[in-house]
Amino acid sequence: MLDITLIYKGGLSDNSEIDLYDVSRALLGFQRSLALSAHLVLNGEIITQAPSLKGVQILSTTPVKGSWEITATVIAGIFAAGTAPKDTPFGHLIYSVYDYIVHEITGHHVDFNKSIGQLVKGRQEASALTEAKLDSLIEKTENAVIDMHRPIIGSKTAKEANLVARLGRKSLSVGRGLDALTYQYAAYTRETEGAIVIRGMISSYNTNTFKGRIFVFDEGRPISFELDENARSSTILALITDSLRMSALQRFLSSGSVELLVKRHESSTGRLKYLKVYDVRAG
Repeated sequence: MLDITLIYKGGLSDNSEIDLYDVSRALLGFQRSLALSAHLVLNGEIITQAPSLKGVQILSTTPVKGSWEITATVIAGIFAAGTAPKDTPFGHLIYSVYDYIVHEITGHHVDFNKSIGQLVKGRQEASALTEAKLDSLIEKTENAVIDMHRPIIGSKTAKEANLVARLGRKSLSVGRGLDALTYQYAAYTRETEGAIVIRGMISSYNTNTFKGRIFVFDEGRPISFELDENARSSTILALITDSLRMSALQRFLSSGSVELLVKRHESSTGRLKYLKVYDVRAG
């Protein structure tokens, strides 16, 4: 069991009042993002519709008087065979995955290998929780997290929101809070005019979406990318998969590096969100 509370603060929400339409959209986003996260942990797969959730039920309490907050309680049914670690609390896994995607969607990078990677290291039953699967989950839940900003951005009946998880006696923050700045990051993207060449190693790639991550040497961190429609040839795909394979064998060494011709996609504040790739060659 895991409780996650969505708390709106400021404006009318301090008096237990909030715009009904905006909060209804926000709660749909809250439920969807949490449901898809829980389903991945429990069943090892990404779903596209929250009603497809299996093995988990998400219940809700009434809003708390004196503020505007609502708690979602995740109750796990029978674990699907071979998917969830038997010696790792289910709630901890859900919390870790949900915290990861909220951080990433709102512009705060989390090192997968130092967070979830350490949690599931050496556990075959948790093998579905890969960086590539988490990237796919982020793609499916991004709009849901954007909708959780509605009372802040739409009617402005709240000024900020926080997510707090309760695991036993522990209270843990989920992400770093939602406000106008995190909305700008999540909802707004602009493409720079000039293309540049970057060099790095592919750390994850999704063959279905043509999206992945590349560890950029000059940046010192992994950055999301998407192949342009004209850059999806068999030659380019082979270079990407070869770099991904070498990255798994010898982490971020020079062998297996690639050079990408890209355009930066940035938030309104200039923070790099992802790269659009127009060409790839061996590095």
